[in-house]
Amino acid sequence: MTLPLVLLPGMMCDARLFFPQISALSGQRAVMVAPMGGADCMADLAREVLENAPPRFALAGLSMGGILAMEVLRQAPERVEKLALLDTNPRAELEAVKARRTPQMEAVKAGRLRAVMRDEMKPNYLVDSPRKPAILDLCMDMALDLGPQVFLNQSIALRDRPDQQETLAAYKGKALVLCGRHDALCPVERHELMHGLLENSHLEIIENAGHLPTLEQPEKTTAALIRWLED
Repeated sequence: MTLPLVLLPGMMCDARLFFPQISALSGQRAVMVAPMGGADCMADLAREVLENAPPRFALAGLSMGGILAMEVLRQAPERVEKLALLDTNPRAELEAVKARRTPQMEAVKAGRLRAVMRDEMKPNYLVDSPRKPAILDLCMDMALDLGPQVFLNQSIALRDRPDQQETLAAYKGKALVLCGRHDALCPVERHELMHGLLENSHLEIIENAGHLPTLEQPEKTTAALIRWLED
């Protein structure tokens, strides 16, 4: 039976982040996108994923989704047959980043989610390209649809997350580590670190992409995922 695929989107994103990949893959295998806003703790979010996931599955996460994928792996490594980590970070959050979260959260509580996304989140996402305006509009739509409470929950979960380098070093399954060449949030060296930790991994750098290669370079990203799934 074809291995099911569980996708975990980034902060303030939903299944639309993976629309090109879902379109390409769902004809051959079951594809599930897990919601990620119902708790403010990575451990609790991971338990929700595991409660709803198949007994064994391939797991792919981007950005916060990759961070959550590592927690899913920590809790149930025997269920994750293959792992893909896209534009993400295995380390605990830096103190400087934690400090920036408090004013963002206060602004969102005061009704300024759109402004926070516009001014502090979206400028870090993408490289310049003809697709950029449409992708930024989609990012805003996803964020506003998810709403303030999801932003607050996810901010706390990210702020308080554990380091997962030991989790990656213990994993023996087939792994893909992928990022956009120009990712300003999770740079290439972070992915080289994860590639070095994972015993059975392939590192894929997507040219002409930033933090969201699933949308910036969908064909290249989908091709890399297909190779990982079918290998």
